[in-house]
Amino acid sequence: MRVHWFQHVAFEGLGSIEPWLLERGHQISVTRFQHWQPDSAAGPGPVGDGLPDLDALDLLIAMGGPMSVNDEAVHPWLVAEKRCIAEAIGRGIPVLGICLGAQLIASALGARVGPNPEPEIGWFPVQAISVPGGEGEAGFALPPSLPVFHWHGETFELPAGAVPLARSAACAHQAFRLGSRVLALQFHPETTPEAARALVEHGGHELIEAPFVQSAAEILAAPAERYAAAQALLDQVLTALCASR
Repeated sequence: MRVHWFQHVAFEGLGSIEPWLLERGHQISVTRFQHWQPDSAAGPGPVGDGLPDLDALDLLIAMGGPMSVNDEAVHPWLVAEKRCIAEAIGRGIPVLGICLGAQLIASALGARVGPNPEPEIGWFPVQAISVPGGEGEAGFALPPSLPVFHWHGETFELPAGAVPLARSAACAHQAFRLGSRVLALQFHPETTPEAARALVEHGGHELIEAPFVQSAAEILAAPAERYAAAQALLDQVLTALCASR
């Protein structure tokens, strides 16, 4: 399979998604929006910064970042990115969005994205939402409650036709799907210990005491089994999306 992903800052990568894809022989290319030049002639490729050729794509992944999807005046590439996501969805290409990426999917589909009532940073559980046509039809099943990693201050409303999959105490919308080929996750199942350390290093100024904000020490003390449980869910998600193509 040919997989393309969107990166927004250098310190937020694919995490554990990358080895999962490589172990299965999938081809990976990337758009690094932190290097984006609107008039660049660079095409898609392993180190390219152009938008992907959707005709040659089997899966699109949009990852996280500290900016808002509403910051189009500051980051004009957001317009092109959201247009690309909307076109990929319209063509039936599987799309996965994580954190900012989930908000980008929602925004690309016309839903509002704005401040969450509380910032949510650290390890907090998400609860599965049981609705007709819910997570089971997506090809994976969320457990009733799963501690996962979060780092966000904004949240999305649900686009038209979206099926909600999860919530948390701090955030009403933690995940949704649209059909079997579009999945948006507000939380970070791909986080590795190295990725958590990078976020703490670059975003430590956001760790201001609040009901749903953990300290750097609490974040980095998470046991290995917590990462493993999130990875087990991610394995199901990626398997389902790859199969949907």
